[in-house]
Amino acid sequence: MNLEIRRLDHHGIVLGVIEDLKIVSLLDQYLPQDEKQEIIPGEAVKGMIMNCLEFANRPLSLSP
Repeated sequence: MNLEIRRLDHHGIVLGVIEDLKIVSLLDQYLPQDEKQEIIPGEAVKGMIMNCLEFANRPLSLSP
């Protein structure tokens, strides 16, 4: 039997909670939207949360 162990930390849990609670759609109901936006406000907030938790290895301003 060959087992592989990976460290997930809290990132997977946080993303799971964001998706389970439908935080992105909840925020989109209350935040103003503009047709010039490239992403919806809820996704932007989700990205900021992930960036604050060091989910991404690069600054949010450099993300595509």
